Amino acid sequence: MMNNPRRNLLVLVAVGSGMAVIRKWLPASTAHSAEHYEVTHTDAEWRKLLSPAQYNVLREAGTEAPFSSPLDHEKRAGEFACAGCALPLFSSQTKFNSGTGWPSFWKPLENAVQTHSDSTFGMTRVEVLCRRCGSHLGHVFEDGPPPTGLRYCMNGIALNFAPRS
Repeated sequence: MMNNPRRNLLVLVAVGSGMAVIRKWLPASTAHSAEHYEVTHTDAEWRKLLSPAQYNVLREAGTEAPFSSPLDHEKRAGEFACAGCALPLFSSQTKFNSGTGWPSFWKPLENAVQTHSDSTFGMTRVEVLCRRCGSHLGHVFEDGPPPTGLRYCMNGIALNFAPRS
């Protein structure tokens, strides 16, 4: 990445916004649509349960704009759960500041997520889904910190945070 922090921010915002606009015109990911999940709803039910922005990310595999989620800066101890079904997904102990503008974690909780190959935008990435409801959460990349070397780059709107008391 470039050494100019302001330019980095502008580039990330432009790319994220462009991806969100382009994603609206692409068909929704169907790689996992035929799978069976513990939590299921009709399309109409999902639309009633989620805000339009959440529906776009969780059910249509959209991407929120970078630096738009307050969860990117969340530093309290607690758990991050799926906004679609409330399954705990990540511990605050595995959260780190990736500088990308999205909440990032180096490891999910045990049996919380599943992954699928995603070849949208002319590149191959690994999509991360909630294993209980199949909601799109984000992607995982191999440029994270030790001990896993992974960066689970999640859409903050796909998560709810519950602080530990």
